[in-house]
Amino acid sequence: MKPEVTAFFDDATNTISYVVKDPAGSSCAVIDSVLDFDYSSGRTDTKSADAVVKFVKDNDLTVEWLLETHVHADHLSAAPYIQEQVGGKIGIGDRIKIVQDTFGKVFNEGTEFQRDGSQFDKLFVEGDSFHIGQLRGDVLHTPGHTPACLTYVIGDAAFVGDTLFMPDFGTARCDFPGGSSETLFDSVQKILTLPDDTRIFVGHDYKAPGRDEYAWETTVGEQKARNIHVGAGKSKEQFVEMRDARDATLAMPKLIIPSLQVNMRAGQMPPADEKGDVFLKVPVNKL
Repeated sequence: MKPEVTAFFDDATNTISYVVKDPAGSSCAVIDSVLDFDYSSGRTDTKSADAVVKFVKDNDLTVEWLLETHVHADHLSAAPYIQEQVGGKIGIGDRIKIVQDTFGKVFNEGTEFQRDGSQFDKLFVEGDSFHIGQLRGDVLHTPGHTPACLTYVIGDAAFVGDTLFMPDFGTARCDFPGGSSETLFDSVQKILTLPDDTRIFVGHDYKAPGRDEYAWETTVGEQKARNIHVGAGKSKEQFVEMRDARDATLAMPKLIIPSLQVNMRAGQMPPADEKGDVFLKVPVNKL
């Protein structure tokens, strides 16, 4: 089946969120939603999420799933807000437990922070399937960028998160804790075994040099032929050398500190204090 895919581009974080609809009914899923966050003031806003909510309501859709491809380091998830507005179950990869354990220590969360993935409604593993109305979705575990990264294959479409970008931009960084360029290469090869006409929807776009417009849809065949990092038969050794050298030059994402603390909690803020105030921590010399 060919799902109907509507994309929502967030200019502040270059993130693409998706509403994926069953063409035979009104059921849909929301993938990688965005909660707006101004780091300088510490203020959140729901403008990006409200655009998704409005689309769902205007089209009389039923949200079955709120899917996260991974724990994002560059934007905050709006999944709990959207769930409150229009429903849906929040799902992520089972390896979220590893991410929670790693960053629970980085942010000194203490024993009250549960590291068992219980903040999410569903933890997916390789080979799991789910349904959006009559649409079937299948789960691929595609780590490398993070240990918990998933690709959701829904009908003829694959939602790859940060594993792959557009062919002229390449692949995701692998230098976060638990990341691995060797593992990412293997994950990409798994994605590229899908049929060549499989539509690939990426999680971010930054307009590669020479391209004037943002883009987020490509195909497996185009990735195999033209991806500047892994296409045209590039070897694992070539990729690892390139990826590790490139990652050594990259700064941390602007929103990594708030994003990790919120997203490892399924989009919820840390618990409020006795006055009802919420605080995020800034670990010094830990990232």
